[in-house]
Amino acid sequence: MKIIETDLPGCVVVEPQVFGDSRGFFFESFNRDRFAEHGLAVPQFVQGNVSSSTRGVLRGLHYQWPKPQGKYVSVVEGEVWDVAVDIRRGSPTFGRWTAVLLNAENRRHFWIPAGFAHGFVTLSERAVFTYLCTETYDRAADAGIRWNDGELAVDWPVSEPVLSDKDAKAPFLGEIAPERLPVFAD
Repeated sequence: MKIIETDLPGCVVVEPQVFGDSRGFFFESFNRDRFAEHGLAVPQFVQGNVSSSTRGVLRGLHYQWPKPQGKYVSVVEGEVWDVAVDIRRGSPTFGRWTAVLLNAENRRHFWIPAGFAHGFVTLSERAVFTYLCTETYDRAADAGIRWNDGELAVDWPVSEPVLSDKDAKAPFLGEIAPERLPVFAD
């Protein structure tokens, strides 16, 4: 298992070692000890989710506050462009984003710690997206940021995505009251 740092401290790409032959393949998708060996806080997952999306569907940018969720995401079918945005008040990287291409072929996983907003856009005809969360979903804490917020300037690979009503109407980061954003902790 290879851990690849991104521009945002704490957000890492996990590239598993794949063992395959004519029968198929096997890989370890998560290993608590490998996380710890790389100095990462070992997540305690409490909820697992699977979503399916068609080409051009953009989901995000989502977060929860309070009760922030860390997310360990991957794609088992298709391809997505996955984005994490640091929205933790007081963070030295507040408002910065990073992205990774996840697909069924590269088998990469992306760890997004609690306190980051998250979103993805489907690049293939269809994608099946999985994520493990460190906190259960809480409708009252559910929040979002507009996908095309000019202050964030996320370089999405689509110009006219398919959006839910909720995502299309999400506020810009600058419109969100500070107490509705996660807090950075060293």
